Amino acid sequence: MATHYRGVSETEVTGVEVRSLTRKFGDRTVLDSIDLTIAPGQFVALLGRSGSGKSTLLRALAGLDYDVEGDGTLRIPAKTSVVFQDSRLLPWQRVLPNVLYGQPRTRRAAAERVLAEVGLAGRERAWPRELSGGEQQRVSLARSLVGEPDLLLADEPFGALDALTRIKMHALLRDLISRHRPTVLLVTHDVDEAVALADRVIVLDDGRLSLDIPVELSGERDPSLPAFGRIRHTLLTALGVADRAA
Repeated sequence: MATHYRGVSETEVTGVEVRSLTRKFGDRTVLDSIDLTIAPGQFVALLGRSGSGKSTLLRALAGLDYDVEGDGTLRIPAKTSVVFQDSRLLPWQRVLPNVLYGQPRTRRAAAERVLAEVGLAGRERAWPRELSGGEQQRVSLARSLVGEPDLLLADEPFGALDALTRIKMHALLRDLISRHRPTVLLVTHDVDEAVALADRVIVLDDGRLSLDIPVELSGERDPSLPAFGRIRHTLLTALGVADRAA
């Protein structure tokens, strides 16, 4: 008999291990006995069509969904942060208190440091309404990293941004991950974003993991390069859109 998971968080765990995780909405199975392992420090991108269960899986790992089921294992780090598509900043708080939300005041210096890392030094007293969408998402990234999480879960964090801002945010995220070195699971609809950022890309289809490939690219990840294009083609084929993209 399946049992309801209650996210098992262990301080010594820095990667992710999931076995036989299932989520149903009524008679519809959105996640079907998912098995997933992410090594400590690995950056994994999760692709899938709308309704494939990507965000549902992320919410389960974040401990935001208590109705997932399974008779296996769910191990995630105790220090886990989440970044969503919308910044979810508190409009009645200035930037610095937003970054420190949920953190002890002793982390103030760390908050100022990570704000500098995201390019917002000197904006500590700004209100969220005074920031652009990209700047708001930079604050959200700073908030997610100020506690030095072992696992960063990112649910379409750049989906609402314009194309140029997205490119800038990709470079920023790569820099932040190299500095803080968390394990990362990025949910995205953007194939190029997945290939540009991740060490490994997984495709979720009809509640199951249908493809799991490494991204073996050295140097700059230029979408115009043949190696990048081959990985893109493999992923688009798995998503059922390769012919239309050709």
